[in-house]
Amino acid sequence: MNQSRRQGLLAFVREALAGTEQDFTQGSIGRAVALLAIPMVLEMSMESLFGFVDAIFVTQLGKEAVATVGMTEAVLTLIFGVALGLSLSTTAMVARRVGEKDDEGAAVAAVQSILLGVVVSVLTGIIGVMDSERILRMMGADEEMVRRGAIYTATILGGSVTIFLLFLLNAIFRGAGDASMAMRSLMVSNTINLILDPCLIFGLGPFPELGLWGASIATTIGRGTGVAFQLYILMTGKGRLHLHWRQFRLVPSVMWSLIRVSITGILQIQIATASWLGMIRILATFGSAVLAGTTIAIRTIVVVILPAWGMSNAAATLVGQNLGAGKPDRAERSVWITGFYNMIFLGVIGLVFIIWPEQVLSIYQPEASMVPFGVACLRYVSYGYLFYAYGMVVVQAFNGAGDTVTPTYINLFCHWLWQIPLAWGLSTPLGMGPTGVFLAITIAESTVAAVGILLFRRGKWKQQKI
Repeated sequence: MNQSRRQGLLAFVREALAGTEQDFTQGSIGRAVALLAIPMVLEMSMESLFGFVDAIFVTQLGKEAVATVGMTEAVLTLIFGVALGLSLSTTAMVARRVGEKDDEGAAVAAVQSILLGVVVSVLTGIIGVMDSERILRMMGADEEMVRRGAIYTATILGGSVTIFLLFLLNAIFRGAGDASMAMRSLMVSNTINLILDPCLIFGLGPFPELGLWGASIATTIGRGTGVAFQLYILMTGKGRLHLHWRQFRLVPSVMWSLIRVSITGILQIQIATASWLGMIRILATFGSAVLAGTTIAIRTIVVVILPAWGMSNAAATLVGQNLGAGKPDRAERSVWITGFYNMIFLGVIGLVFIIWPEQVLSIYQPEASMVPFGVACLRYVSYGYLFYAYGMVVVQAFNGAGDTVTPTYINLFCHWLWQIPLAWGLSTPLGMGPTGVFLAITIAESTVAAVGILLFRRGKWKQQKI
């Protein structure tokens, strides 16, 4: 590559990271995808770092601590499901109004999302604090794990408001096409978490040694700092969307539209994430070493899948804004181009995980008993990466159009009626053990991709109103 082309590429990357005022309903689709995808991939990479950083430090506390984290995060996926469901409708509605050049409407939709998120998260946090021990027992934890881990679970679930607002405020940024701001908020969050994690877990310097509890405190403070940064950007007008205090009031018609789309969005995510609770429950029957090994493998997979979802979020924004601008064909082309980019990305990562799984997992310095199960999980799940690449882009395209119903049906069939029975059947009656569960994940997620692509090509999502 000659000097001028290198300079041009660097200038393009700088534009994507700094933020751009480009109208994504016009011009080159490939350029639009890249301008949105670069910061969105980094944003999701930052989100995945919360779990990745925690895992590196918590692994040093033993397999019981890792298993406790795995159980808590399995429950936390339910909260993520609600937050993601709300964020799907938020991105779709804000993007549609931006595509229509209705900045006031976009701001009003954003405020309704924030108000709804605060109410839901406060209720969720109260339940998490009061029932942390019961939650761990329901997930199969023994009394020692409950004794050591209940305070970790209570702190993580009690801080749900930071999770909800971090997701929702970034959904607002994404809908507005302001992907760089969403990325920056998570950079702030992760910096705080990275600094506080070892200090509070191991008692470095003036900090107390809090062990597993310290990890939950660091994560909650990190997320809370990111939320404060997000609100500052939105309220001061330093991003593409400017919120005003006068807009912080209930607007029933907009709130109802948001709730209507959110209900199926939440169901969509919850069906998928709740099925993971079933998978964890099946794995728990094979012992803590299996559960701990799977936990570190899944954390590693999430580090990769979340950036791929970031690329998929670029497709959602482009679909929403182009439908708002009355350009459905451009919206569809955006999806296929994004899917191709995502396939290249996940294909390369999948090869790394298949060929060198032991080396990848060695980052965590796991106990020897955990390694075989982590390796098996990493390998089997990676076999389906090329399918996942297109599948997740297509699913997000439905959501970006405001059609949260179609992905809900896809998840219901592929996860509950297919993945869980298959995992149990392969692992127990057929005697494959944990390997049967890992294989079921690959088969089910590949089915999601195939069904999603077939339904997307029918094009009914182009007529979706929101």
